[in-house]
Amino acid sequence: MNNLFDPALFNEYREGNRLEVKKASGGLPQSLWETYSAFANCNGGVIILGAGEKNDGSWYTTNLQNTDKLLKDFWNILNNRSKISVNLLKENDVKIYDLNGDEIIVVYVPRAGREQKPVYINDNLFGGTFRRDHEGDYHCSESEVRGMLRDQADKSTDNKTIVDMDMSVFCKNTIRDFRIRHQAVNALHVWHKLNNYEYLERIGALKFSKEDKMLHPTVAGLLMFGEEYKIRYEFPEYFLDYTEMLNPAIRWTDRLESSSGEWSGNLVDFFFLMEQKLLRDLKKPFILDGITRIDETSVHKAVREALVNCITNADFNFARGIVIKKTRDSLVMENPGSIVTGKNQMLKGGVSEPRNKIIMKMFNLIKIGERAGSGVPSIFNVWEKNGWIPPVVEEFYKPDRTILTLSFIPKQAEKAGDDSDLLQNETSLKQVLKQVLEKSDFEKIVPILDILEKNKKITVQEAVTIFNKSRTTTWRYLKILVNAGVVEVTGETNNTVYSLRKPD
Repeated sequence: MNNLFDPALFNEYREGNRLEVKKASGGLPQSLWETYSAFANCNGGVIILGAGEKNDGSWYTTNLQNTDKLLKDFWNILNNRSKISVNLLKENDVKIYDLNGDEIIVVYVPRAGREQKPVYINDNLFGGTFRRDHEGDYHCSESEVRGMLRDQADKSTDNKTIVDMDMSVFCKNTIRDFRIRHQAVNALHVWHKLNNYEYLERIGALKFSKEDKMLHPTVAGLLMFGEEYKIRYEFPEYFLDYTEMLNPAIRWTDRLESSSGEWSGNLVDFFFLMEQKLLRDLKKPFILDGITRIDETSVHKAVREALVNCITNADFNFARGIVIKKTRDSLVMENPGSIVTGKNQMLKGGVSEPRNKIIMKMFNLIKIGERAGSGVPSIFNVWEKNGWIPPVVEEFYKPDRTILTLSFIPKQAEKAGDDSDLLQNETSLKQVLKQVLEKSDFEKIVPILDILEKNKKITVQEAVTIFNKSRTTTWRYLKILVNAGVVEVTGETNNTVYSLRKPD
């Protein structure tokens, strides 16, 4: 957290998703606590008291007075549960710095843990919960707050019993196929002798209700084995979508939706349909183990791991559902819901905290999914070993959404002594874009490339205007270029500038 702010670089900073300045001339401002809530409910951030923002976005000090009293008031309010729901700070998270005779108070706000969210103010759960986006702090919607409350519980939400449903909501073919797969990977398992009722109870798909003492589907059972139209009784926003775009001249070359009525629409069948479609075009080197050919590579395993992570971390109460997109050079997996452990912890690994623990347990039975918390780091390692640009993990709000982009694009080769612009190299920016974008999108983004060639830099807002896409979509394309090594980024959020990388 401390690496977000260095007082020696004060004049170079700008406000952004994780940096905020407050003048605090007349005491602690109310907006301080809104920003505290917003940072805590997102990825953490730094609040600087005693600083203001100029018209050009740069900062200035405000000659802060009575810092000792301000600090006393700060800690008193922070520890008042009727004002702030939880104090996340330790003493060394608040520091005073002297900048040319002016003092500033710097508050390092960490990301709140799953069990601490939502962090809210004024004893008002639904009216006092905030989050951060590119425009600043915003009030969370009721659905966002309820999403944080669902994640707060130690008990997995997919273990809930649905008492007004029975086993008739399940697809018999899905159950049969799942049991066949289970037997194939563990032929001696004692549960193979059980009937379907007993088997489904053992794996967590059915559960006895305290009300009528009868077996009913769990949320996990309904999502994994249910018929799609029955799933939507419990989850109206439930939706699974796959789009394949291998030919730029065609809008899509393959499409699969859970609501089509042509298949069950449940998670088990979706996973295995996706596995076939996503792995189909991956290279299979000719390797023998004795006389048996091995068709599995580390890339196959990594893509499968990414897919099961997408499913087991989805919050099906949010809109838009799970969306999988496949192009010639990338796979994009989107799931509703934020990252339970936080993006930094997920990338670091070591903590297994799936949102749907029972669903994860079911996949584990058939030897799918990593429970040691090393799944995402292993995906990054595979991409590194293959020389591709690193995967991109993004977390969005309004509504909560997590997006993983896996690109099969080689990293830019370094050419020492070549003073030509990267845009003119064989692996040029335009060539990269032409591979990852649809033809219509590529044609629209050409003006952005012209500006980069002429001015060498562009802001996100300029790119949004030219590209005629949403800010999020535009930012994602620029992010791919950054990871590809042909574009570099400077500045913070609203003042971010993208420019062509200087030649090596």
